[in-house]
Amino acid sequence: MLKLYIGNKNYSSWSMRPWVLMRQAGIAFEEVMVQFDSFDADSDFKRALKDVNPVGKVPVLVDGDLAVWDTLAISEYLAERFPDKALWPADPQARARARSVCAEMHAGFTALRGACPMNIEASLPEVGALAWRDKPGVRADVARLETMWGGLLQAHGGPMLFGDFSIADAYFAPVCMRLRSYGLPVSSTVRAYVDRVAALPGVAAWVQDALAEQDFLDFEEPYRLKR
Repeated sequence: MLKLYIGNKNYSSWSMRPWVLMRQAGIAFEEVMVQFDSFDADSDFKRALKDVNPVGKVPVLVDGDLAVWDTLAISEYLAERFPDKALWPADPQARARARSVCAEMHAGFTALRGACPMNIEASLPEVGALAWRDKPGVRADVARLETMWGGLLQAHGGPMLFGDFSIADAYFAPVCMRLRSYGLPVSSTVRAYVDRVAALPGVAAWVQDALAEQDFLDFEEPYRLKR
């Protein structure tokens, strides 16, 4: 069986993407939780991964003797390994656009990710309000989401970005979590999409597990104003 190495579900946005993708698509896998303690070279986290992933990060997908790391590489491997799951859109142009927006997420939205790290169990509207007020990059990133998501939903008719659930929706699921946790102002179109993503069984299962962790890590939450 496939193994997926992940970090804490409350914090690890990169782990969330392939986990949700596989769970939502009905791809069987064994979850291997590697809890964050620190990211120092001698941490338990790094030692647990040293023989699995040479860069010592999660997520990692293991299929027999093969280890695949990086969320885009994992997604592409799964799409090829399970063609019947239709993880990318069938239409070539839509598929190219889906790959483009996933790559954009992979390399971009740094202001939003930096100011609003994923923290599913927390309600942080006060932190979100400060980020919205003081960080033009956060406002620009959300504006880009408005344009991207709104355009894709209109073009493909919803309910997901490309009609049916795809890698793109799994890829943006952690962004949806951020928008909810930090109470960032978005349009009704984006809010409705966020709610539909949150209601997906794969996402709901991840969130349930994240809420059950109750594993507060202060080094993951330097932005926290109170607890």
